[in-house]
Amino acid sequence: MRILAVHPSALMYTKVFLRLEPLGIETIAAELRRAGHEVRLIDLQVEGHAAYFRAVESWRPDAVAFSLNYLANVPEVVDLARATRDRLPGAFLFVGGHSASFVAADVLRHADGAIDCVLKGEGEASVARLIEAAADRDPASLLEVPGVVTADGTGPAAVFVKDLDALTPARDLLRKRRKYFIGVLDPCASIEFSRGCPWDCSFCSAWTFYGRNYRVKSVESSVDELASIREPGVFIVDDVAFIQADHGMKLGEAIARRGIKKQYYLETRGDVLLRNKEVFQLWKRLGLQYMFLGVEAIDEEGLKRFRKRTTLSKSFEAIEFARSMGIMVAINIIADPAWDRDRFEVIRQWCLEIPEIVNISVNTPYPGTESWLTESRRVTSRDYRLFDIQHAVLPTTLPLHEFYAELVKTQQVLNRKHLGWKAVWALGGILANNLARGQTNTLKMLWKFNGVYNPKLQMADHAAPVRYAMAPPPPHRDTVDAHALYVHPSAGRRGRTIDNETEAFVEETRLGKPPA
Repeated sequence: MRILAVHPSALMYTKVFLRLEPLGIETIAAELRRAGHEVRLIDLQVEGHAAYFRAVESWRPDAVAFSLNYLANVPEVVDLARATRDRLPGAFLFVGGHSASFVAADVLRHADGAIDCVLKGEGEASVARLIEAAADRDPASLLEVPGVVTADGTGPAAVFVKDLDALTPARDLLRKRRKYFIGVLDPCASIEFSRGCPWDCSFCSAWTFYGRNYRVKSVESSVDELASIREPGVFIVDDVAFIQADHGMKLGEAIARRGIKKQYYLETRGDVLLRNKEVFQLWKRLGLQYMFLGVEAIDEEGLKRFRKRTTLSKSFEAIEFARSMGIMVAINIIADPAWDRDRFEVIRQWCLEIPEIVNISVNTPYPGTESWLTESRRVTSRDYRLFDIQHAVLPTTLPLHEFYAELVKTQQVLNRKHLGWKAVWALGGILANNLARGQTNTLKMLWKFNGVYNPKLQMADHAAPVRYAMAPPPPHRDTVDAHALYVHPSAGRRGRTIDNETEAFVEETRLGKPPA
């Protein structure tokens, strides 16, 4: 079959600070190609809809695979599928990805027959079998594929890829690889060393997607893949980097032996950083430049609300330790719609007092998270496009336009400290080096903030007609059976590739149900 794999357009945050390689759809493309299919890939982050429709009309694919990792992209993907169905009435159109796994029935309902199925869970495990069933033109055979949801029913539960080492992204299919960057890592590729998260933060769906299972790629496979990457910058996409210290050390030591020289950006938790200091010190020597820490709150009440069982002192200690290593830290703080002017002012002053990059996101309940079920406040909008952690979909204490004014005023601290001419002065050598290599992504980023972060634009987003409304959350409940949220069933303790000491550490640092 001829199969076109599609990644949707950029969202608000990614229009400024980063544009990441679409690793998920690359691995899907690789699995399809390994099964003998002819595959092409288009990433709408860097190519427009016109390019997509030219590919559809000139190549006439037999199947189109849409990646849907972010809820805010649902309307775009549904519209593309509808328009593609008009052009290719006999093609097999399907959707997969993180967010699609939690709203599969809604996506099919919105598409009104334009989408043949949604593939939940790790698509690499079942996508080749799915295409084989689609070729048979037998709707019943589709429902034998794990993870499949169609208008006629649901197949068996999603299954995991048997061996993460077998996955190799089809990086050669991307036509504009130099367009991917994060911060000053320009260009930047992406890589994963593990999948899953064993914690259970109430606002997050990483752990519910994977059923609190956690698996790692072997050191040998990871290093081989890393050595094959041409880009000098590498973003490690793991939800929490180096949970298992032994794996992180062995991986780093193998990279050193191979003489691989890269600059790295990763995400981790403050308590993991403090527990595994030697691992991160090794990675600093290997080229670790940037680290994202989800601090989430600067008060104990906020940490408890988001179920981050760590103390403020630990969070600040982690920031200080990263700072002592010379690593630039990006911190995330979750702004609650209930914040008033005084609360925003406290956060602004704190942001100004520290040298780190502080990103402000908006508390947003998502399908697949516990907060989607336990949040007592009712959502004020069911427009998928607003579920991007940059819009308020819960009632605000301030009038909505004032909330956005305060939010953007707070986010402007980041702009004043780290973007514009001040950044050019601070990053002159790096920018000059990037420009010498023909890379302009970072330079262009420095002046995009005001054109994207604008209260008037956010209010206009609320006023736009809602073409597709997501199903409302079920009635509020105080407690939730986490297993009912899982896309992949939990394998319990044996589903987490960590030693017993690390397992005990995880259990001590989460505020969830009994171990599962």
